[in-house]
Amino acid sequence: MRPSDVPRPPAPHDFEALRATAVTLLTGGEFDASDPVYVRPLAALSGRAADWLAQMVPGLIWPDLPLEGRPGNVTGSYGRLRLIATAWATSGTAQHGDDAVVAKVVEALDVLHERHYNAALPETGNWWFWEIGTPAELARTCVLLGDRLDEGRLEAYLGAIDRFCPDADRRAGWPDASESGANRADKAAIVAFRGVAGRSAGKLALARDGLSDVRDGGRHSVFGYADSGDGFYRDGSFIQHGDLAYTGSYGLSLLIAVAETVALLHGSPWEVDDPGRRVVLDAVERSFAPFVHDGLLMDTVRGRAATRQAFSDSVAGHGLIGAVLLLAQSSPEPYRSRFRELAKGWIERGRARPYLDHANVPETRRAVAVLDDKTLEAAPGPVGHFVFPCMDRVVHRRPGWSLAISLSSQRIAAYEAINGENLHGWYTGDGMTYLYGSDLGHYGHDYWPTVDPYRLPGTTVDTRRREDLSFRAYRPANAWAGGVALEGRYGVAAMELVGDGVSLRARKSWFCLDSAVVALGSGITGSDGRTIETVVDNRATGARPYMGDGWAHLPGVGGYVFDGARMLVETRTGRWRDINAGDDTAGAFDPVTRPYVTFWFDHGVDPVDAGYSYVLLPNATRERTRSFRGSRPVRVLSNTDRLQAVETRGLLGATFWAAGGIGLVEVDAPCMVLLRRARERLILAVADPSRTVDVVTITLGRGARWVARADDTVSVRTGKVPVVTVKLGGSLGRSHSVELTSFVPGNPRYGR
Repeated sequence: MRPSDVPRPPAPHDFEALRATAVTLLTGGEFDASDPVYVRPLAALSGRAADWLAQMVPGLIWPDLPLEGRPGNVTGSYGRLRLIATAWATSGTAQHGDDAVVAKVVEALDVLHERHYNAALPETGNWWFWEIGTPAELARTCVLLGDRLDEGRLEAYLGAIDRFCPDADRRAGWPDASESGANRADKAAIVAFRGVAGRSAGKLALARDGLSDVRDGGRHSVFGYADSGDGFYRDGSFIQHGDLAYTGSYGLSLLIAVAETVALLHGSPWEVDDPGRRVVLDAVERSFAPFVHDGLLMDTVRGRAATRQAFSDSVAGHGLIGAVLLLAQSSPEPYRSRFRELAKGWIERGRARPYLDHANVPETRRAVAVLDDKTLEAAPGPVGHFVFPCMDRVVHRRPGWSLAISLSSQRIAAYEAINGENLHGWYTGDGMTYLYGSDLGHYGHDYWPTVDPYRLPGTTVDTRRREDLSFRAYRPANAWAGGVALEGRYGVAAMELVGDGVSLRARKSWFCLDSAVVALGSGITGSDGRTIETVVDNRATGARPYMGDGWAHLPGVGGYVFDGARMLVETRTGRWRDINAGDDTAGAFDPVTRPYVTFWFDHGVDPVDAGYSYVLLPNATRERTRSFRGSRPVRVLSNTDRLQAVETRGLLGATFWAAGGIGLVEVDAPCMVLLRRARERLILAVADPSRTVDVVTITLGRGARWVARADDTVSVRTGKVPVVTVKLGGSLGRSHSVELTSFVPGNPRYGR
């Protein structure tokens, strides 16, 4: 890292080259506008620009965006001007090179600057609009217009940016607050574009060094792993606002901003060359890919952003694809090829929002280059079990389906509801399960305003009525939330539920297998005089459910096996505005309607030590569901408040809420265990989601003569009764594994 106060002297041509790079990033650069692939994006850009131009009112700009006291509308107005400027600067549009268009844009910029965004104004309302939202649009607009802005105007506009976003390090309104995570990355990108617009070597150095946090010695670098607070963690988690799982919102914003800044400065004297870049590069596959199902970026890691009507899971997935393709251009191998393979797979499987039907010109250009490359294989969706202990999230992936589980604890908030967003998110972090299959529009098409927010899949809830949330992020009191993974393929997730302001307590586990997920609940107790329910699924579907004896089937979804569950078929109506009233994200007042099928357990009023058991069979046929119910290939061995365990075909999974034993496994402390028997081998994985146990000793009921493989935290005493000791302290909930064999490798007596 180089200090920002010692910039390398630029060559005379550097600023012009940088502006050309910036304009190419924003417009697509030089391309054949007659190529059919560009017809749609050019028409879309031209049409939108024409609409905004036609609706402009001199001195007022846009009547539907009143500006006085509305910083969100100021940002929105600058955003529209940036789009018009993009159309003016893009070859093949109706506005390209039109002097009258530039005149209208500059006139509007003057109005906004004089009355609503200049260096003399104080910040009012949400700081984000002043320090990120508006300067992001204004800096890019200045780059696009180039020398069409006279020196006086440019100086004034850039002066406003310098007032509210002088660098990526501090918050202008709170100079003692250091920026971190996505906010830091966004500000670095703003400063970079501002540096290009103003031909400022100092600003370009600040942008580069802001990503690495040179000012504070790398403390908040986006290129370093976080041990607390915001950023990427070594286990793949991404946290923003200190305790919220935000890979698919703030994490996405960070990735987009880094991709832009790195691409803009690539090859210049201010090139981003921090060796820590690999943290962000590795995050593409480690942090993002597990949460992408056929082009959808899962809502389980999008927090309050899931309630933004214009920002569905498919739109977020589109943004990720664009960022990964842009990042690939300036990445070394093997990242470059891998990113292009991943993006190609997401595009080809992304039927919910076909990428080329919505991509802008630059995105189209990068995507077509990948899609037309016959030497490039599209990467399939990942298959495996992924645990993210530092953000209480679990994802189980199999060909054709995915299941995500949102947990929470005293470390990770169950929800965030701020700025008028996520008003009904009470239970989204209480073990909500997201099942993805062939219906790619399930969550993205009006799910959140119409689903019953008191009956989210996977949750156990007190049925009290709740008030809309307002400026609250709730972190429950439980320590136990997380999971264990075995061989990257199987897993168990568990959470001790502590109700928000109620007496409800429950212990919940999910056992994730090859073609089934078994959910167990125990110790369900409440004493507030209300009914307690556990929701198996709440599916937005018009399919006709089929109920058998202890099982049910939903066409296009799969099967369910349970005893005693109830079913409700209903049509629900809601409004996006009821769950999101944000300044720039508010939903529509228009009602939307979807049909639903709900399966749930009624535990009665004030239950004591109640429980449940059910099995999800994603993509299963009706015949397979009926057969599963009859043959019971998965056995529930225990479902108590001390032990939850299942077994199937040599695989044992157990949540030991207390010391105890089951089958071949006995433990002397609370932990989670997965054990697989394979011929002469025993493969064991152990984790402590509570982060309260230093050492656990596991006694196995099957002999082993040799340790084939073991983590450095695991020690073993082999023999007829093997004893495995695992150091769990300080491991932050991660899984520890060991493989034992009943033969000594290399001994002819035991073979190979």
